[in-house]
Amino acid sequence: MGNGVKEGVVRLREDADTVLPSSVPSKATPVSSKRFSAKEAFRLLYFTYLNEGFFSLWRGNSATMVRVVPYAAIQFSAHEEYKRVLGRYYGFRGEALPPWPRLLAGALAGTTAASLTYPLDLVRARMAVTPKEMYSNIFHVFIRISREEGLKTLYHGFTPTVLGVIPYAGLSFFTYETLKSLHREYSGHRQPHPFERMIFGACAGLIGQSASYPLDVVRRRMQTAGITGHPRTSIAVTLSTIVREEGVVRGLYKGLSMNWLKGPIAVGISFTTFDLMQILLRRLQS
Repeated sequence: MGNGVKEGVVRLREDADTVLPSSVPSKATPVSSKRFSAKEAFRLLYFTYLNEGFFSLWRGNSATMVRVVPYAAIQFSAHEEYKRVLGRYYGFRGEALPPWPRLLAGALAGTTAASLTYPLDLVRARMAVTPKEMYSNIFHVFIRISREEGLKTLYHGFTPTVLGVIPYAGLSFFTYETLKSLHREYSGHRQPHPFERMIFGACAGLIGQSASYPLDVVRRRMQTAGITGHPRTSIAVTLSTIVREEGVVRGLYKGLSMNWLKGPIAVGISFTTFDLMQILLRRLQS
């Protein structure tokens, strides 16, 4: 039984290499050039659980949390500040921003957070696609990359990240704020219920991820170049290689169905938690 399970894991890893979500608030993107299969992804989860144990499904989660905590804190804080600045500039102080400034505030918030936490994202990506013997912990990843590849490698793939974050964060915050505004206008209630916030956040995550997913595929491919057999190239070359070898849909949208399962839940929880904590803190202050 044990050998059969191990063989199944090896076979599934070859067929569905790195298709599992990486627990970003964001997003999980495959780096393999092989065709994505949601069925194989769930089978891989099952065999990984049988062969390596339940907690192996959370391998690399510590690196994810190290990145997610500062990323979320910076993004939400920056968004509030950008809303205030743009509100004063456009004369909407204390009111809901119009559509374009609303979109801009989200894009700027995401860009700010991504710029300050990108090395942590690269480390998380490396830990997600390498054998656990290669890196013992987060600090080991930083040390090995710095010694063997140079410090500039920590920002390899940064440009497609920013290009992807702009529509992702912009559309996510825009959708969420717009849905809350429409709810306030048509329901007559000043604040939506927590469950309604979850639904609004899920819609925001679904739209944002779908719009920015191709650039996220390019980002992950560039982040893991070298250790996955892909050469380090520019955005344009990486993008054209993926399209040429795998096609537009199968290459640039590979794994999107898995993101549709995970992403809306994660984003919905994030937006709802922030809003409720913000309301609680304001009440405590008053």
